[in-house]
Amino acid sequence: MHAIKLVIYGRDGILNEYREDHVKSPQEWVPIAGALEAVARLNHAGWHAVVATNQAGIGRGMIDMATINAVHAHMNRKLMEQGGRIDAVFFCPHTPEEHCDCRKPLPGMMLDIGRRYGQDLRSVPMVCDTLRDLQAAQAAGCEPHLVLSGRAAGLDDATLARCVELVPKTIVHETLQAFADHLMRRNHTTDSQAGEFR
Repeated sequence: MHAIKLVIYGRDGILNEYREDHVKSPQEWVPIAGALEAVARLNHAGWHAVVATNQAGIGRGMIDMATINAVHAHMNRKLMEQGGRIDAVFFCPHTPEEHCDCRKPLPGMMLDIGRRYGQDLRSVPMVCDTLRDLQAAQAAGCEPHLVLSGRAAGLDDATLARCVELVPKTIVHETLQAFADHLMRRNHTTDSQAGEFR
């Protein structure tokens, strides 16, 4: 099993602006300032990027598969403009009422990603903007990271503390850029320490 550097990102509220009425067309997919640059920076440092996203709009008939594919093609074009790329998009098309095993906070999508990439998820950071997604990261065994963008932007101190209490290993970042800084700084330190023992 060959370990690669892999990050799992949520989509809405992390890479693009969150919409209560769902992203229903490529034009409604609007990147959060600095988010795509952060993904590209990590790509350049050797990190692979995979998206795991709940898309209940499919199950509710608000968006079809052709349109969701067009949205993700648009997302990748925007990312390529920054010199980055998403390797794959895993999505749950079900509504909560369908009780599937892939809709976050259940870990199905992340377990699929782990199997697809042959990775031990304990070494895989997962970027979240909700408690539900943090709980999905915890259930899958991923390293939980909360960015204060999207739905997390308005969290008060008490709610934020409650999220961290419920998912104790959560690391909180102001932005996706700050998450990228953290990962690159930590990776550099690890590489430096490994070099000392060679």
